[in-house]
Amino acid sequence: MACFALLLLLAAAPQRFPVQTLTVEGAKLYTAAQILSVAGLKTGQMVGKDEFEAARDKLVATGRFEVVGYKFGPAANSSGYAASFQVVEAQPLYPLTFSDLGAPSADLHAALKRRDAMHGSRIPATAEALKRYTQALEEITTKKVAAKLTPEGAEGFVVVFRPANAPPVVAEVRFRGNQVLPSETLQNAFSGIAFGREYTEPAFRQLLDTAVRPLYDARGRIRVAFPRIDTEKSKTVEGLVVSVEIDEGASYELGQVRIAGADGFDEKELLKIGAFKSGDVANFNEVSEGLERVKKRIRRQGFMRTEVAVTRIPDDTKKSVDLIIQVTEGPRFVFGALRLEGLDIHGEAAVKKLWSLKPEQPFNADYPDFFLNRIQEDNLFEGLGKTKAKVDIDEGERRVDVTLAFGAASTESDAVGPGRPGRRRP
Repeated sequence: MACFALLLLLAAAPQRFPVQTLTVEGAKLYTAAQILSVAGLKTGQMVGKDEFEAARDKLVATGRFEVVGYKFGPAANSSGYAASFQVVEAQPLYPLTFSDLGAPSADLHAALKRRDAMHGSRIPATAEALKRYTQALEEITTKKVAAKLTPEGAEGFVVVFRPANAPPVVAEVRFRGNQVLPSETLQNAFSGIAFGREYTEPAFRQLLDTAVRPLYDARGRIRVAFPRIDTEKSKTVEGLVVSVEIDEGASYELGQVRIAGADGFDEKELLKIGAFKSGDVANFNEVSEGLERVKKRIRRQGFMRTEVAVTRIPDDTKKSVDLIIQVTEGPRFVFGALRLEGLDIHGEAAVKKLWSLKPEQPFNADYPDFFLNRIQEDNLFEGLGKTKAKVDIDEGERRVDVTLAFGAASTESDAVGPGRPGRRRP
């Protein structure tokens, strides 16, 4: 780590004078009070070059800075020093978490804060910072501790402090407090993604949100919570037994549902297509299915990139939840040209006559497959084999060309010619 010291000395011989003012320059992530607390200098203190060097070394040792410098000189209208520290902070900062250290995370954070005024929920992953935290946690927990920068969740990476031996994995999951759903159902939903996985509490909670919360959302239990997670070493296999306390909460009804952002569409029609059951138990599996139907309806009008986002507005007094469905239509695409493969001129003429989508009309992404299915169902061609629709999307022009490929039947008894589906039935 680079360090420098800019010294403005009052005389050639070392001198010590009281500090009149202390400031910090360049700090963005930490306050001046935090930095000066670690540096150990205070106004009124008698200092010289040696004291400033010692203060700089303390800041360097934290591992939180790329550069630490200082300067001091005579204060205006005073016989003391005006001093300042210049810092460049180490970045990026990563969330830190604790795994299986034998104490609640809140207690460990509090103990670290008492030791280090600069402690927070994020730290740089510099060698000095990781070493400093590891030593502190070993003193706090009396365990040998190791630090690891680990990929995890939306944050990208986290710094995990855990025992220095092999990292624990999930060997067994137990649930308590559940009544609406039996433990067997919860374990079946959870075991495939949790067992054998390296354990950290934040990652484990993400798995609960992914695999368990939707089971309760489907039953109107939108306030389900997991207030406590305990771990202990398994007595039968290598790994951890993870015990999850569940607060299932009350059952909520689906209240009012509104759709916003779908310009040019009748909101009542979209709500009818979605079949959202206001007044019934809020089943978010059914809500998700309804959202897909709404998106499909909008996409049939050429809005191929339509997305929806749902905002829940719970009323804890009425035990109901209103929904606002925000639609982002995206650009509108139109149909361009139709190309046919595997047909003779008579077959091509018949298909083009039946194809109803016209150039420059809004492109219905469902129509090509629907069209081919109808040809199969109506048995339009003799010896027709596999059919396939391919779309070529021009993002710049917002135009979609369609290629329909017609194959001959695969069996000799049905085939009427190599590579050709045969002639149109009369």
